[in-house]
Amino acid sequence: MERLNARFKWPEATGEAKYVADRQYPGLLEGRFYRSSCARGKITAVHLPPLPEGYHVFSAADVPGENQVPIVTSDWPAFADTEVRYIGQVILLLVGPDPVLLEQLLSQISVDYHPLTPAFTLSQSKAALDGAISFNAFAPQADGVPNLYDDHVVTKGDVDTALQRAHHVIEETLTTGYQEHLYIETQGCVGYVKDGKVVIEGSMQCPWYVHHCARTVLGHDNVRVIQCPTGGGFGGKEDYPSILAGPLAVAVEKLQQPVRVLLERREDICASSKRHPVEFRYRTGVDADGRIIAMDIEFDLNSGAYFSLSGIVLQRAITTGTNVYDIPNVRISGKAWATNTVPTGAFRGFGSPQTCFCIETHMSHVAKQLGRDPLTFKQAHLLKSDSVSLTGAPIFGELVLENMLARVLQASDYHAKAAQFAKEGEVDGKRRGIGLAFFQHGCGFAGDLEDTLVKARAKLVKDSDDQVTICVSNTDIGQGLSLTFREIVASTLKTDIDNVHIAVPDTDWVPDSGPTVASRSIVIVGYILERAALKLKDRWHAREHQEVEEVYKKPSYHVWDQTCYQGNAYQSTSYGINVVEVSLDTASCEARITGVWSAFDVGHAIDAQIFRGQIDGGTVQALGFGAMEKLELTADGTFAQQSMADYVIPTALDVPYIHSELVENPYPYGPQGAKGGGELTHNGGAPAFVSAVEAACGLHFNALPVTPERISAAMYHSEGETVSHNGGGKYGH
Repeated sequence: MERLNARFKWPEATGEAKYVADRQYPGLLEGRFYRSSCARGKITAVHLPPLPEGYHVFSAADVPGENQVPIVTSDWPAFADTEVRYIGQVILLLVGPDPVLLEQLLSQISVDYHPLTPAFTLSQSKAALDGAISFNAFAPQADGVPNLYDDHVVTKGDVDTALQRAHHVIEETLTTGYQEHLYIETQGCVGYVKDGKVVIEGSMQCPWYVHHCARTVLGHDNVRVIQCPTGGGFGGKEDYPSILAGPLAVAVEKLQQPVRVLLERREDICASSKRHPVEFRYRTGVDADGRIIAMDIEFDLNSGAYFSLSGIVLQRAITTGTNVYDIPNVRISGKAWATNTVPTGAFRGFGSPQTCFCIETHMSHVAKQLGRDPLTFKQAHLLKSDSVSLTGAPIFGELVLENMLARVLQASDYHAKAAQFAKEGEVDGKRRGIGLAFFQHGCGFAGDLEDTLVKARAKLVKDSDDQVTICVSNTDIGQGLSLTFREIVASTLKTDIDNVHIAVPDTDWVPDSGPTVASRSIVIVGYILERAALKLKDRWHAREHQEVEEVYKKPSYHVWDQTCYQGNAYQSTSYGINVVEVSLDTASCEARITGVWSAFDVGHAIDAQIFRGQIDGGTVQALGFGAMEKLELTADGTFAQQSMADYVIPTALDVPYIHSELVENPYPYGPQGAKGGGELTHNGGAPAFVSAVEAACGLHFNALPVTPERISAAMYHSEGETVSHNGGGKYGH
């Protein structure tokens, strides 16, 4: 069993770490994918050039097991066989020793298609021209609606009656677009045969997911998967490594020779999964006292060509649809639709950043239309410790939102600045604004999937030198998990951290403790490790080999009905508040971020420095989502932005020092009182930025990202700008 170096991230910092691209094997071959150039169609013929000796091509006909990549369901083929559903779908894998010759051979391959009318947008999907892309079995309540992947409704109270007695009913539509992960290291896997097993090593978040995929396509269990040092993931290495690993496993088993597949940056941007674009439609009823009494919410997700993780994203978006607000009557209807675009999948926040931007911005717009201050209006609707959640469960534990708000308002000097900026107007061609957003994040899988589906296991192994090794499948992809897990175990055993090690995530050695997703690693797996360490401490025999294993059991208070989405939607929930200050140049319409403040309730931060890294990274990524990260579809269904030159993300020059505070609120079923926090940090930056821009320019924005071009169009009445139908201000779309 290989263990990670006890000195945290030392190999990565010194350049000693061996990423996929650094690994060398005798006889290593390179692999290149031949991908579909047709957005939707039937494959009628494949034309191959003569292949030199030592070069091979693999297709669906070579799959010995099932030609499927099992994710949540099994609708995504390892190789496209009879049809293609998006540009970039894998049809063939070409393998050989010389990468240059591989590229030449790829250019000589051609495929004939019988094209069908593609659907790229939600409206095109609903129109189902040329028939359905997919008649789905995932949503039995959809009753055979073409292209509808999944469909759920959550109801609280009596929405229709409340809307009838509302003094005001305010309607609004808000949208968000694609977001690219842009991890430092692109997707890559290498495979070889060892001890009778097909071994896959790669840059990945979830080794057991890849194991399941390789086992499915090969039709046997002689498979081993090992995570390499991984240069970032953000959710993008949850499902997509399986897309590489399935065809790769087929080639390795057939050739009995090492093969590696590495994506170039352009190929990675064009073909890998993205954040789901969404459209939210609100009807909000307000009584004569200015209090919201009802919300009727409908939203649609663009799931892309295959279902992948859309059902789980849909469930999270539904169950968090009212964010941190206590609304007595709510109906939320969410739908996931098939289109002929790159499949959308996991991305930090998993549906929450989209939901949070839309509800936070809508709440601000409702307040403004009522002539209320947005912050005061939101504060009046905050959940309290005795509230009942959207899904009908009592709030577990104490809420500390008011305490967090007081801290962040004081740190940012929010009220004084808001008044000053409103009074000073434009100075030297600049207008300043300050905005605030509340947000939350359910920790772990939605509902009770941790208990009914994942059933995580963790193991501690103590050797005769009293060195303890942690065996879990959760991966360190830059979030510091390998250190935090060791800190949990060392603290519980009351031993020096140098006596605690962590095993390389290798499916031959570590149990399936579930995927590295959904902010579950600390609150779920960390808690299991804490319990295992307590058990080992009680049974400790010096200088003896000992092993202890623990299995997840949900807390007794956690009750959930998956059929009607009622109960505790998550085992625990973390909370945050962001304040963003901007200076808007009225000539260039660039909104420069001049201040960021935040407060978080993650229960207890086991390592505050590690978590501050998460805060800084998540906040910057969220500000990019809100301000600049534009990923647009062209008329043929590809992305207009295909490189780091035209997909713009924030740099160190774009974001100032981020002031952050942690409010202690220990959670009794988390290690040392900790809840999850990694995804939480991405949820509030975009709405806080937009709120600040709106304060600076006096306009309303209903879509992300709010780029200088969009601000300019709204400020100077160019095409695309409209005036609010409710008379509450101008709206920039």
